[in-house]
Amino acid sequence: MRRIYILGLVISLLAPHSSLLEAQTVSDIIAKTPTYASCNYHVYPDSITTVLTPAPAGKKPFYISHYGRHGSRYISNRAGYETPYVMMQHADSLDELTTVGQQVLHEMNSIMHDTENRWGELTGTGKRQLENIGQRMVRNFPEVLCPGAHVKCVSTIVPRCIESMGSIAMKMLQECPTLHITMEASKRNQWYMNYQDRQLRRGYMTPEAKKAYDAYTKPRMGNSRLMEMIFKNPDIVKEFVDEEFFNYYLMKMALFQFNISYNRNPRLIKLFNTDEFYRMWQIDNALWYIQHGASTLNGGRQPYSQRYLLRQLIADADSCIRLDRPGAQLRFGHETVLLPLVCLIGVNGFDLSTSNLDDLEAKGWWCSDVFPMGSNLQFIFYRSSPKDQDVLFKVLLNEKEATLPLPTECAPYYHWNDFRQYCLNKLNDYK
Repeated sequence: MRRIYILGLVISLLAPHSSLLEAQTVSDIIAKTPTYASCNYHVYPDSITTVLTPAPAGKKPFYISHYGRHGSRYISNRAGYETPYVMMQHADSLDELTTVGQQVLHEMNSIMHDTENRWGELTGTGKRQLENIGQRMVRNFPEVLCPGAHVKCVSTIVPRCIESMGSIAMKMLQECPTLHITMEASKRNQWYMNYQDRQLRRGYMTPEAKKAYDAYTKPRMGNSRLMEMIFKNPDIVKEFVDEEFFNYYLMKMALFQFNISYNRNPRLIKLFNTDEFYRMWQIDNALWYIQHGASTLNGGRQPYSQRYLLRQLIADADSCIRLDRPGAQLRFGHETVLLPLVCLIGVNGFDLSTSNLDDLEAKGWWCSDVFPMGSNLQFIFYRSSPKDQDVLFKVLLNEKEATLPLPTECAPYYHWNDFRQYCLNKLNDYK
């Protein structure tokens, strides 16, 4: 028995990142799926085909705890598109656009018209993402989401999150019409649903972090090839076109359109090649790590911004475990909550702590795996009966089984009491 336990422990702690397991590089993924390069603008997959590992003998699912990001949305505000758009308009007024540049400006005009006054709104694509997630949840765990089961949904007060909550709830009811679903969006839940620690946020870019980030990003910035393609005289337009900003924001504009039902195959992405998208991903991935990961460049404390949410998740689970039929608790929020929560818990090795930004890619700290539009973290709880004291659970990151930094003899399942104590110890040590 001890040999089996040790084998399970080794598998649990050393199990590689899912993408690494498939021996894919980030560049490989971007070549097949360009939106991966856009990090938090990445699009949730239309279908999930991962096979879930059967539960240990006698254990059945009885409770689901969840935190998910809203589905695909329009860009949050006009400023995200304004940067390259104004530069292009200025160049056009001076007759400095090539034929390709004129085509690009025409496409940008169409995009600006389509998105005007829809900033931050959930798109049709986003609604379908949540509907599909809800459908799969009911079909994957019918023992939990069964007739008469209670499902409590809580959202932040942001409209796209509320609509995401409604989309998943409506689909669940279509799958199982007798579910008892309640929905709530209130400021009184913001303290844990969308807590943004101002002190941690202000202090993330320390002098040491800025020095490392600047050194890492400098050779990856800019795109002279793009400038020559769009502008007749790149040297002249550089007086009012910042090459680095223009390249970065035009690339984001191109990729973001895949979140919008309009023009799902935008012509703008043809302006860029895989290497250019890849370099942008590296730049963004490093920044997300410094902002929300356990980087020693700023003290490794950024994931603790979600300490209140983690305590609430534990308290809710403890309460629900005492019930005969607890059902599910679904929470709907934002990527700036989900990413640090994943880092704080240590899902799939995202608790990586390093000062070397080159370590991120090599060790699988790939933020695009965590928080595409519609991303979610699900805790699925198992037991043999309401009297069973050895409650097991597994974590699904974007509906795929994930690892935790804990010993277990039954991976991907973990003992709830072990995880609970691990998290509480970690939270109690934070000052």
